[in-house]
Amino acid sequence: MVAPAAKFEAVEPGQLSNKDRTRLDEFYRDVQKQAGTFAGYPVSGEFDYHELFRFLSYPLNNVGDPFTPCIYHMHTREFECEVLEWFAQLTHAPKKDWWGYVTNGGTEGNLYGLYLARELYPNAMVYFSQDTHYSVSKNLRLLRMPHIMIRCLPSGEIDYEDLYETLRIHRDVPPIIFANIGTTMREGVDNVGRIQSILKQLAIPESYIHADAALSGMTLPFIEGAPKFDFSAGIQSLSISGHKLIGAPVPCGVVLALKQNVDRIARSIEYVGTLDTTITGSRNAITPLMLWYAIRSQGIGGFRKTVNRCLSRAEYAVNRLNEIGIKAWRNPHAITVVFPKPAPPILEKWQLAIQGDFAHIMVMPHVTREKIDQLAADTISNPS
Repeated sequence: MVAPAAKFEAVEPGQLSNKDRTRLDEFYRDVQKQAGTFAGYPVSGEFDYHELFRFLSYPLNNVGDPFTPCIYHMHTREFECEVLEWFAQLTHAPKKDWWGYVTNGGTEGNLYGLYLARELYPNAMVYFSQDTHYSVSKNLRLLRMPHIMIRCLPSGEIDYEDLYETLRIHRDVPPIIFANIGTTMREGVDNVGRIQSILKQLAIPESYIHADAALSGMTLPFIEGAPKFDFSAGIQSLSISGHKLIGAPVPCGVVLALKQNVDRIARSIEYVGTLDTTITGSRNAITPLMLWYAIRSQGIGGFRKTVNRCLSRAEYAVNRLNEIGIKAWRNPHAITVVFPKPAPPILEKWQLAIQGDFAHIMVMPHVTREKIDQLAADTISNPS
């Protein structure tokens, strides 16, 4: 059934009616309220981009390849390239053989990685674990890529024995491995080194590994002793979200890939006088500014402090929940705290994501110890 069209009051052009202004004010107050109990999704609520608001008055557009000249001059591609260079260094991308762009989020970054893999190996088979983000199945359908789901371990990472046996059966087809670097519900991290070992054991000569590092791509690089997952581990592309640990008012992220693979899909676009090697063509030019601002103002040291603070609070959350009889746990190096699904009022108030019989708290920068204590107190008051 189609919803009836909204009724609009007649006002002077460029003005809102009093009713519409009141509606926006009410919505703003509701957003403020909801932000106070937002703990179930990997999105940071701790950021401030007031200095960038002035740029919202102009039609900025980062159309096409960020590294090539463009006739459309109202863009932030210089800032975008600096952002990409920072992420390339963070993830040990080969100095003369990487390329990337700022995306509108992890789904686009993963789509791009799979697209490159398909162009490189048109007859390949994609392997991913059952804990992989739901959008990956959608991307695979869009790209019409054959795929096989692999079981996962209790930690959320891929079941290596199942992967080995499945790859062994299909050794005649080049494998594309979709590696999770922080799964959605349990923040399980697939061991890229172990995956590489399996490929070598089976004497598979051609393969492609894409790393979905949406969340953990901005935590693991700042944790001593964390597993390698990036280009130094042998991957060919990766995606990292910007609105998660870094924080942004709109979804965003980056995708990085080996340039030699990207060159295969480059197309020259006369209309804007540039190459387009991206998925969307016209792209958000404000989010590169936000990521640039965050990187320049925080730096490696600032992000390391943020990650350590989140890890400390995550451990506090595990201990606090266990103190009140709730069996909570987290993976090594994880800021995701997993525990049995609480009562509906808790799920609703704290906006907790669930899967089956368990839920999780995402200890992002805005999730303080006080909020963890409040959630624990609410759980005691509302037993499941």
